[in-house]
Amino acid sequence: MTDGHGRTNDGHGGTSESAAVAVAGQRWSAELYAEHGAFVPKLGEPVLELLAPQPGERILDLGCGNGTLTARIAELGAHVVGLDASPELVAAARAKGLDARLGDARALAFEGEFDAVFSNAALHWMNDPDAVLEGVGRALVPGGRFAGEFGGHGNVASICTALLAILGEDRAPARLPWYFPTADEYARRLRAHGFTVASIVSIPRPTPLPTGMRPWLDTFAGPFLGGLTDSECSAVLDRAVTLLAPSLRDASGNWTADYVRLRFHATR
Repeated sequence: MTDGHGRTNDGHGGTSESAAVAVAGQRWSAELYAEHGAFVPKLGEPVLELLAPQPGERILDLGCGNGTLTARIAELGAHVVGLDASPELVAAARAKGLDARLGDARALAFEGEFDAVFSNAALHWMNDPDAVLEGVGRALVPGGRFAGEFGGHGNVASICTALLAILGEDRAPARLPWYFPTADEYARRLRAHGFTVASIVSIPRPTPLPTGMRPWLDTFAGPFLGGLTDSECSAVLDRAVTLLAPSLRDASGNWTADYVRLRFHATR
């Protein structure tokens, strides 16, 4: 679910393993993601309905992760290509029998190859949205559609604020490592790249974390921890859990993350 760096062909239409890092410090474990991030593709089902894939269509799943939703698109009869910048997640998707390729979403090489592009919970990892939209536009046939959902403005605000406060000015990133736009901002970007926006909406969606806050941080908070030792990372994450407990953990010990999602549908 990342957009990485590097351009060397890997023989599968993607890029080399240098594409693994989308945001500095983030590395993916297919096992951790399957255990602690399984809720992500489950919550992507409404976006899949918005896409409405048809039998025989050729569809690109941008930021396919371990291929859970890619497989669902294939089951509906479409010819689907998954693209992700994490070698570990691409390997997990290929293990499902999918056409999953390692690649950089900011440098898509496809030209008029897809009837639709789909993306769930991935675009906020891609730190050059204009390059991504330019590539998506090139990849689509005329009249092709782009449907997706990702983190919107205010997404995981409590978690981000806690991490920034703990790290302090000297060690905190200068800006958030994720791209969380408002609906108006992203609609403007879509239109600037030749898309007609059919719908776009910001959805506050408090999201239960089945395995708790610390596993979520272990899986997703890597971009905040660059340059820290293992012991320093552990101390930062432990402190974050303590700070977040009063607002994000209920009396029964259940954790909920303050997600805000941006869901859109556009045509080229």
